[in-house]
Amino acid sequence: MSDPQKPVAEPSEPAYQDRTYRSPAGIAGGVLLLALGTWLGVDAVIRGEGRTPWLAIAGLLLAVPLVVAYTVRPCVYANDDRLRVRNPFRSITLPWASVATLRSGYSNEVLTNDGTKFQLWAIPVSLRGRKKAARRQSQATAAGDPTSGKPFLDPTTRPTRSSGDQSMDSLRELAERQADAESAQGEPVVRWAYEILAPAVAGAVLLVVLLAVT
Repeated sequence: MSDPQKPVAEPSEPAYQDRTYRSPAGIAGGVLLLALGTWLGVDAVIRGEGRTPWLAIAGLLLAVPLVVAYTVRPCVYANDDRLRVRNPFRSITLPWASVATLRSGYSNEVLTNDGTKFQLWAIPVSLRGRKKAARRQSQATAAGDPTSGKPFLDPTTRPTRSSGDQSMDSLRELAERQADAESAQGEPVVRWAYEILAPAVAGAVLLVVLLAVT
């Protein structure tokens, strides 16, 4: 008599999925600029005369990658093993063991153990947001809120922090917890975003050539 068929074990899911941090305002502004620029550029290509269509094409080649780079592209990914920062022209992968600190001032930054600094474009600092958060904190204290004097623990439980500061607190907590993990060891890896740089450079060169040939 044959043995009953054994169930096939399904692959286990990752214990910790990537957290994603982006700027909704930056993305919205970028999409608006792309729509406006594309409309004007295509109109110039179709209806323009002489060198105008070529100037429009060169302008689009230059402007579209730059708008994408500074608005839509920036993103920060974090999991148990590493922090991955996607800035306008570079992507930086930082195992948690290589992260010395994350700091906030007029910009949010991550520093590596060798002193290299990378700005987190996807998590902008909002001074207005900080002022509003401080005002809410003062109002909560004045109202006798028992939680107003407690330190920040979880961004979902503290409305008196700006969204950017909440994101940075989450990243700091993750960095501290995972710094000694075996899977979080390694050196930083930096990759240039040639998919952004190549068309932008091509557009700039074409624009210079067209303007020079008069």
